Amino acid sequence: MLDDINMSIEIAQESMGSAIERLHKELQKLRTGKAGPNMVNDILVPYYGTPTPMKQIANVSKSDARTLVIQPWEKPLLAAIEKAIFEANLGITPMNDGEMIRLSIPPLTEERRKQLVKQAKALGEDAKISIRNARKEAMGSIKKAVKDGFSEDAGKGKEEDVQNATNSFTKEVDKLIEIKEKDIMTI
Repeated sequence: MLDDINMSIEIAQESMGSAIERLHKELQKLRTGKAGPNMVNDILVPYYGTPTPMKQIANVSKSDARTLVIQPWEKPLLAAIEKAIFEANLGITPMNDGEMIRLSIPPLTEERRKQLVKQAKALGEDAKISIRNARKEAMGSIKKAVKDGFSEDAGKGKEEDVQNATNSFTKEVDKLIEIKEKDIMTI
């Protein structure tokens, strides 16, 4: 019975950790007015009929603080990459010179910065919901085990462990959002 409880706590912690990882990846995609390859690395481009992440078919690099350069490994991919960038709705117009694609990142307006902060906070809230759902599942399995004869005191201890993990992961979400907010609001 103890093994089942420990397993459910471990699964909950893994789930909470993956919520943090997802949040981190999503926050990297938020545009802060600075060019970064993460903005386009995961855009899917049709490559021989298969949607393939940009980073697997092209070299993406920064030429300066506000410009990304995308150099496909095969020239015929230029049009497909350009189309995929338009469809990704980044708010950036790609410039294709026949050899590579340049993306000039415009400076953010105050209004757009505030929208991005709201978006980051919404992503943070989604991560917290995932963390709370994992906590709920772990707590449910602990309560079920107590009902089935597991020691009530030991059950309370395990519930405390789950709550401590939840608090820790929630603080991590808050910290990530705070860092991203500062990044977005810095001109």
